[in-house]
Amino acid sequence: MRLRVGLIGLGESWQTRHAPALRALADRFEVRAICDQVRHRAEGAADDFRAEAVDGYHALVQREDIDAVLVLSPQWFGELPILAACDSGKAVYCAVGLELDSEETEKIKRRVDEAGIAFVAEFPRRYMPATLRLKELIATQLGTPRLLFCHQRSVVEGPSAETTRPRPGRSMFQHIIGQVDWCHYVMDRRPSYVTGVMHFADENDKSEDYRMLNLDFSTPEKPGMGPIAQISCGRYIPAGWEEAISYRLLPGLQASCEKGIAFVDLPSNLVWFNEAGRHQESLDSERPLGEVLLTNFHRSVTSLVRRTTDLEDAYFALRVVQAAWLSHEKGRRVELF
Repeated sequence: MRLRVGLIGLGESWQTRHAPALRALADRFEVRAICDQVRHRAEGAADDFRAEAVDGYHALVQREDIDAVLVLSPQWFGELPILAACDSGKAVYCAVGLELDSEETEKIKRRVDEAGIAFVAEFPRRYMPATLRLKELIATQLGTPRLLFCHQRSVVEGPSAETTRPRPGRSMFQHIIGQVDWCHYVMDRRPSYVTGVMHFADENDKSEDYRMLNLDFSTPEKPGMGPIAQISCGRYIPAGWEEAISYRLLPGLQASCEKGIAFVDLPSNLVWFNEAGRHQESLDSERPLGEVLLTNFHRSVTSLVRRTTDLEDAYFALRVVQAAWLSHEKGRRVELF
């Protein structure tokens, strides 16, 4: 079955991930309409795919020749395209992290459930070769993870159109959401508690330059006896300091397990140690990541069984980050739901 899709926002991964994947999967996806807040960008992409550039996400989701929408950039739309897709009964592929409060998050989940549509959140870390190989090693060689250390360090973003100050918060939020899901996926269970710590570059506008989360997978019966995941995300190095950003990088994920330890650098590098010594692997994927992600979406839409795990996992990751903010404000760990 070939899905007719509309694209909302052309994000930073458009040229490198989404556009090549849509071209390669032309037998499964037909791009019919594209909406972007920069009109000429939408027109250029529409010409490439022989589609139509549309003014506004409402006009796009209401088209009868659209089966599903791909939300590839939040832009100013935020969660509104998802709610509009629910109203029109269109499946959603969500490639963005949305900065929402608890009520807004609950509203989206409720609306998606009520509409009964397929909803797939893009969690690319899950499907990268190094992550898949790590999962194999946990099952066969390394054993259950006891400690996870997940790190992300990047440069401060440039000024936005509305202000002359850097605004790192949105991208950091998106990274944190992905890191929480990554740890949840590798651990194959949900944490019970979260502790959050934040640091602000500017006390006047509260711009974050560092955030740390501690996820505790203990049970209430055995506090402190379960696995721990420590997540950190920093954006404190100026964009012009290219040498500094690459100096002594930590691995993206370090997993200390029952029978060994592994160091992961996405997308495809993995070094692990056990009693036999060091093992270094450079992994290749049979298909590019974008194709894997969109094939997964196609399967979800065309399946006779509605899959809800993506929605639940996206909802959970967002709630964890919100709980970490509460933990920072209250100065204590917060029990999760």
